[in-house]
Amino acid sequence: MEHSIDRNLATSADRADYLVELSNIVRRTDFGGPAPRSLHRLGLVVDALVRLTGDRHVAVYCVADRSLLGGRREFTEPGDAPTLARWVAEGLVEEVPDADERVLEIAGMTGIQVVTGDYYDDHRIEHPWIQGNTWQFLRPEAVGRGAVRLAPLDMGHRTGAEISKKMELSVLKKQGLLTAARKPLVEVVGRAWRCPDARCSLYSVHRGGRVMLPRMRGGVPTCELHGAPLLDDGARPGAAQVKLVLDGECVGRYTLDEGAHTEVGRAPGTADGIALAGLLPAERAARVSRRHLLLAVRGGAVVVRDTSTYGSRIRVAGRRGHLGPWEPFAAGADRPFRPGDEVELTPGLVLTRSGRRFPAELAGAWRAEGARTPLPPGAAEPTRFV
Repeated sequence: MEHSIDRNLATSADRADYLVELSNIVRRTDFGGPAPRSLHRLGLVVDALVRLTGDRHVAVYCVADRSLLGGRREFTEPGDAPTLARWVAEGLVEEVPDADERVLEIAGMTGIQVVTGDYYDDHRIEHPWIQGNTWQFLRPEAVGRGAVRLAPLDMGHRTGAEISKKMELSVLKKQGLLTAARKPLVEVVGRAWRCPDARCSLYSVHRGGRVMLPRMRGGVPTCELHGAPLLDDGARPGAAQVKLVLDGECVGRYTLDEGAHTEVGRAPGTADGIALAGLLPAERAARVSRRHLLLAVRGGAVVVRDTSTYGSRIRVAGRRGHLGPWEPFAAGADRPFRPGDEVELTPGLVLTRSGRRFPAELAGAWRAEGARTPLPPGAAEPTRFV
């Protein structure tokens, strides 16, 4: 097999007719047999390209994660791992830490078609050309016995909430914090951790700023810098992020800490308030109340209250992040404010929950996944400010 494939492997992207994300193809189990990893699947893809193009010398450039060869025990054919190692050594396969990013970099620069089964949801912010792309990606599909065909992969459009959730999962996956069912390890994500080395502050929730998630090694939360098992430092305080969007452009991001009561308005007059006057043209600022909204965080969940004179509107993101219709926001009412939800203070000025979930909120949201009972339209959850 290796000799028949060798002649189709290009040593650089500019010499190739197609780009193959090898890690994705080799790990696919919907064609090419049940083995967890198999180079036979690449052979089926090359055969499909030969049939598609009519060119038996069609050239493919393959990019693979380093982890592909690192999991050599999952190759059930004894010759697969040595063959892949040889291809890497001879420059017939480019081996990188993150194949997704390298594949998209090449595809974005060259326009070459990519053979993959990945929708790259977590890369759509830095590669917006993926959105709505219907021609540049090809997905192998099993046909008959022992063959595949290549079908155009419609990448579709993803909402900001969907992209953010996928990005969160990618971060958790890299840290070993996902279960086999791709659910976060809530018993780890929902806890605070500290390194036994007193000089290390990577995981301290008390230092402010960004707190790293632990890396799981052998089932144990471990410090990436010192390699030592981390110490449980209690429940992780909740936090959430909101964004201010003016005419479709984000003009500010704000982090809300657990227990915070944050006023948002033209000039709320409190040290921890979010003052908008300096961010808005005068005519827009005049239509925003001095204290327009009140935000509170409890257990990582955010609640919003309209305290304005001029009124607001709210719309809620559904399970897949698609926004519902605008609803009047009754003054003084408390509403849950989940990732993707939006509150319009005045036409063109929107406060939205960022899809970025901080660790405590991730833990809580995933623990409740599938257990939430949908509320009637306009109904508020029982959470209240205190």
